Amino acid sequence: MMSAVTNLKETAEAIPFYKPNGSEVELFERAWRNTLPLLIKGPTGCGKTRFVAHMAARLGLPLYTVACHDDLTAADLVGRHLIANGETVWCDGPLTRAVREGGICYLDEVVEARKDTTVVLHPLADDRRILPIDRTGELLEAHPSFMLVVSYNPGYQNFLKGMKPSTRQRFVSLSFDFPATLQEEAILMGETGIDPMTAKRLVSIAQAFRALRDHDLEEVASTRLLVYAATLIKDGCEPALACHAALVETLTDDPDTAAALDEVIEATFGR
Repeated sequence: MMSAVTNLKETAEAIPFYKPNGSEVELFERAWRNTLPLLIKGPTGCGKTRFVAHMAARLGLPLYTVACHDDLTAADLVGRHLIANGETVWCDGPLTRAVREGGICYLDEVVEARKDTTVVLHPLADDRRILPIDRTGELLEAHPSFMLVVSYNPGYQNFLKGMKPSTRQRFVSLSFDFPATLQEEAILMGETGIDPMTAKRLVSIAQAFRALRDHDLEEVASTRLLVYAATLIKDGCEPALACHAALVETLTDDPDTAAALDEVIEATFGR
């Protein structure tokens, strides 16, 4: 079923907010102009997906986003025959639509997909830029504006989930991380309209939590979670409660760890 794919088409009606943290905008545009595929790697919630949405809108390109998972099949990407009005008709998948239209196909957390699925990307991610569709006998040449973008979180990589070198070496790569202090504060203010002092306090809490990675926390406070907390505070929620709901409860199920994190929050915002 096509419902196995999260299929999102976005247009340039409004450019999503994104604050550059280096030369990533320039590199993305250069990769697109030269028909090069792009690999973005970085921790969960650091802005990879927002960056791709921003760039698609900036370039005026349709964006098809696929959330990769263990059950993702090549047919979910390429397409399949379906029954409609008593007839069998071919239905393009998100990858095929992007290839035909000249849009961006973004495969989020690509290492979660089965390896036999990602092989379908190989002829699109080299100088051939073609997509064979065995079911219809087509050999599609990618539209000049087509771009393939994939992402993954290196922190989740292991022997079974790593990207094959034969796939990885087909991409230009960008490495993302959480923004620097002032940058992250600016993101919170730009995204939610929160005041500078609250933004500063939220970022300081995140930095304290991130210091606990690999000790008490498997995952750390992402910029995305900070935006959630800031959104609740901007709506009038008490800061400690907002941080507990958006950060603490999301990051841990252990009561002792949660209590320790709450102490950091209370020390920052006051009791």
